[in-house]
This record gives sequence, C-alpha cells and structure tokens, in this order.
Amino acid sequence: MNVLFNRILGTANRSSAPLLLIRGVAGLVFLLEGILKFVSPDKLGVGRFVKIGIPFPEVLGPFVGVVEIACGLLIIFGLLTRLAAVPLIVDMLVAIATTKVPILMHSGLWDMAHEARLDLAMLASSCVLLAVGAGAHSIDAWLLRLFEQQASLRMIPSSK
Repeated sequence: MNVLFNRILGTANRSSAPLLLIRGVAGLVFLLEGILKFVSPDKLGVGRFVKIGIPFPEVLGPFVGVVEIACGLLIIFGLLTRLAAVPLIVDMLVAIATTKVPILMHSGLWDMAHEARLDLAMLASSCVLLAVGAGAHSIDAWLLRLFEQQASLRMIPSSK
C-alpha cells in the first residue's frame, strides 16, 4: 500500500523550488483559462468550441472550464498533482490538435510554432508534474509523510 501512495503522491528526492515554480505558473494559467471560459464564453468558451468544431460545445465548453479550474487549483496546492495532470495533458493535446495543427496545415511550421508556444509549455509542464509529482512543498508530500508516520506506528509492537 505504501508503494501505491508513493507512486501516486511520489514526492521523494525531488528538488522543491523548481517544482513549486512549475506548479504555481502552470496551475495559475490553467485556473485563469478555465475562469475565462465562463467570463468570455463567446470568445474563449462555447463560442470558440463551436468555431473550431468541437462536438457538443454547449456541454464541453463549460466542462473543460471546470476541469481547468479544478485541476489548476489542485496543482497550485499540490494535491493529487499527478492525477490532476492527466486531464490537463489531454486538454492540451486536444487544444494543439484542434487549433494548432490546422495552422500548421495552412500557414506552415513557423506560424504554428509561434501560435503553439503556450500550449506546448503547458503540455510540457503537465507532463513534468505527472512524471515527478508535486515536490516537497505540497499537500501531496504532507499526506505522504502522514501516511508513512501512520504506517510506521502500526509496525511498532505494543507492549501490552
């Protein structure tokens, strides 16, 4: 069981400062983009989903906004970071496929590379968080330490 928690929350032997920076920036960008899908639905939410041909835009626009808000907050706080990174990786892959690949086809590599820079950075950040976890300064690390303390207490034989 300890191995399972270590795999899911896995924060051991990771440098904390870079992960804290990645979590803060990536989480904040996802949080803001999720909020903007509700603040400007015609431009960034349902309307954009209609324009780029996403099916069921009235459902998927708000759904993606909620996912970005929830997972962005989880990443900022370092809670279930690896789990939260998975839907954000899917989100970025869909964004690249639906908005950047058409630019590649119509305008070429350089225009696509310019337009995709934020998407690629967010995808890379999410992949890093999936691979290494949240780092030592996170709720994940705190939960892992708490779980390990509880496990070690159960292993100590009582003197009854």
